[in-house]
Amino acid sequence: MMTNIIIFFITFSLSIFATFFVKKLAIFLRIVDKADKGRKIHKGEIPLLGGLGIFATFFIAAFIFKDKLLVGDLNLVHWLGVFFGALVLMIGGYLDDRHNLKARKQILFPLLAIAIVVLAGVEIEKITNPFGGYFYFNTWDIPLFSMMGVDFSFTVLSDIFISVWLLGMMYTTKLLDGMDGLVTGITAIGAFIIFVFTLSSKYYQPDIAVASLILFAACLGFLIFNWHPAKIFLGEGGSLILGFLLGILAIISGGKIAIALLVMGVPIMDVVWTIIRRFFSGKNPFAFADRKHLHFRLYDLGIGQRKTVLIFYILSIVFGMSAVFLQSLGKFYALAILVFLMLLIVFSFSLVEKKSNEKR
Repeated sequence: MMTNIIIFFITFSLSIFATFFVKKLAIFLRIVDKADKGRKIHKGEIPLLGGLGIFATFFIAAFIFKDKLLVGDLNLVHWLGVFFGALVLMIGGYLDDRHNLKARKQILFPLLAIAIVVLAGVEIEKITNPFGGYFYFNTWDIPLFSMMGVDFSFTVLSDIFISVWLLGMMYTTKLLDGMDGLVTGITAIGAFIIFVFTLSSKYYQPDIAVASLILFAACLGFLIFNWHPAKIFLGEGGSLILGFLLGILAIISGGKIAIALLVMGVPIMDVVWTIIRRFFSGKNPFAFADRKHLHFRLYDLGIGQRKTVLIFYILSIVFGMSAVFLQSLGKFYALAILVFLMLLIVFSFSLVEKKSNEKR
């Protein structure tokens, strides 16, 4: 327990220092987000590149406590894959924050990050079938080459699942990043729940617990600066890297996909609904963000940023903690309730919007 407390406070302190430094760097380089009358709801100019602080904190802390991260099934090559994948996201994020890249160029960096992780051998063996047994993903393996004593291969089902999962997680946090502290806080909640889960006697994985604790502490340190009114934003790279790291933790913790799904359930379904809505309205689902996400709809009702963000936090905590205490079938029912809740919310807002348009 004392070791975990030390890890938390060292990482938390690193995050505060790194965020303070990155904030000054972004101002010096004039990489800032300017307010407009569209989707953005902040005022003035807010420094970007905040994700760089979380990136630096996570991997510096991971290096400091590397002995704690190499006691399980993951080896150095796996962690290097995660590092270089995250580095690609930060480079792409910097270029986008600086030059405002088009959507077809933006997506290249998440795809490359996923390819690096897959090539490094990160895989998912199985996930629990809520009705009994498991779904196995390691049944079809194509050997590629060996290096540093590690065999590299293309595990077809596992690699396809990881690719879809990570891309979905990254675009969820990317599109969710519209309010101060929203993405950072929900990622912190997800990381903490995985930390608790992997410390339990049944699923004990001390290496994953430490990685989750590091991400939790890094997010909390950044949240001091990112809580409303924010003094710094995540930026493109930051919004992607949080979904990337949380998605990775869900995979390497033994396929604890249900935890991430329940924590991120409302945002994920909001993104799914957004993609469907944009597709049927003839718009590119991934090309731009708009003001029709759930958090913006709540904000436009007059709830305010802090209360809207807290509503998302509460939903993430309630459904996320259910994953810790419920068995597989119970988690399935919790997901079903979450889907029903989201459909009810979407229907309600659509009805209000339709009546509002009729009055006009």
